[in-house]
Amino acid sequence: MKLFKDFKTYNEYLGVSKPLDNDIDIGYYEPATMLLKSDPVMIDFYRVSFKINFTDKTTPNAKPITAVFFNSPEMVGGWDIEPTFSGMYLQLSKKIIEENRFLFKNYLDYGLHEALFLTESELEEISTLYGLMIKYYNQDKQNYGVLLSYVNVLISLVEAFYKRQFSADPKHYNRIVTDFQQSLKDYYNAPVSQSPNVQFFADKLGLTPNYFGDIIKHFTQKSPIENIHEFVITKAKEMLEKRTDLNNTEIAYELGFEYPNYFARFFKKQVNLTPKEYRLKVLDKQSAMERM
Repeated sequence: MKLFKDFKTYNEYLGVSKPLDNDIDIGYYEPATMLLKSDPVMIDFYRVSFKINFTDKTTPNAKPITAVFFNSPEMVGGWDIEPTFSGMYLQLSKKIIEENRFLFKNYLDYGLHEALFLTESELEEISTLYGLMIKYYNQDKQNYGVLLSYVNVLISLVEAFYKRQFSADPKHYNRIVTDFQQSLKDYYNAPVSQSPNVQFFADKLGLTPNYFGDIIKHFTQKSPIENIHEFVITKAKEMLEKRTDLNNTEIAYELGFEYPNYFARFFKKQVNLTPKEYRLKVLDKQSAMERM
């Protein structure tokens, strides 16, 4: 598998224009000169593609779509596409991402299959913005700050369009939320060796952690880790109340905590009581009710 560490070698391989800069590269697709089929490759930078009338030949009975696709470091992807599409691309080095992290969003790490499907008006807006970006890109370093500002606007637009997509098809995305919640329950229906984490559930659903996280946050108003913590606390309270056969240390292990002290700190942070204090409070309440 080939690894491309810079824009220049990748653009040569793909068959698009030579980059003018090592940190930002902007251009238009020209299928007539491009490599339309490739074995899996990997790039060491970030790439956002806006593709119009795009057909993926690897998908059975695929219909042309207009969408935004992402590729990021360590993500493997190959392609086999029809030469009927047009569009634009934006490439960003890891260096510029780190130096301007406040400008860039989670979706730059979305997977190749987690596309944003554009409406006609959204495509028109992005195309207009691309024209401005190309103008300042071709001026080399003279107006680098302006170019970076337009990149930020583009990133913000895509974020807004994703929120529109999430809201436009709630049944599809609600299934992801429901599957996540069910997976949390299933996780504790079997013996556990560690606390659940976001990566585990994203992998289980076949999604990248950032895409998964944005969907969960959009529909529950809480991040995945907040949802996980809330579930673990509910489970911990239930065990502290009902599992009188287990001491606090044993409950910590049952919940997947490697160190009981960490469980105690986690519980205290969420509930404002230690597991011991919570259990004593429950016992006192039960005793009071029995005396009534």
